[in-house]
Amino acid sequence: MFGLKKKSSFKVVAPISGVCQPLTMVNDDVFSKKMVGDGFVLKPNETANTVVSPIDATVEMLPDSKHAIGIKSINTPIELLVHIGLDTVKLNGTGFEALVKQGDQVKAGQPVIKFDPQIMAKQKLDMSTMVIFTSGYQQPIDLGSKYQQQVTAGQTLLIAK
Repeated sequence: MFGLKKKSSFKVVAPISGVCQPLTMVNDDVFSKKMVGDGFVLKPNETANTVVSPIDATVEMLPDSKHAIGIKSINTPIELLVHIGLDTVKLNGTGFEALVKQGDQVKAGQPVIKFDPQIMAKQKLDMSTMVIFTSGYQQPIDLGSKYQQQVTAGQTLLIAK
C-alpha cells in the first residue's frame, strides 16, 4: 500500500524459565565457541520442565533422543536449534517427551518438549538450554539487559528486523 514495503521482523521468546546468559558461558566448547552458530543460553529453574518454541516455526528436526529440536521460521529464513542440556543425548530419550512431531507448525511460546527434572538431577546433568541461530540470521546475538536476569518461558527476549 502506498508503495511502502513492510520490513519483516521476528521475535524470539525464552524457551524455558531460568537465568539468561551469553552463549560464551556454556560449559561446552561446541556451544561456547559458537561452532554451531551464535545464540544464547538459559540456566533453567529447578522446577522448569517444559521447553517452548522460541519462534513461530515449522519443526524441521526432532531426534529420537528428544534432547533437541530444530525449527525453521515460517516468515523469515531463520533456523534455530534448541538444545536441552549438556550430554542429554546419552539418555536416548529417557526422561523426555516430545509434544510435537517433525513437520508440525508451532507458535512462539507453544510447548514442544517436556522433561523430568528428577531424572536429569539424578544423572547430574547440566540442563543449560541453548538457542542457536544455525542459519538465516547474520547479526550478533546480544540480549543486553536480559543477561543475568531471570526470565519466564514465552517472554520476549529479542525483536529483530
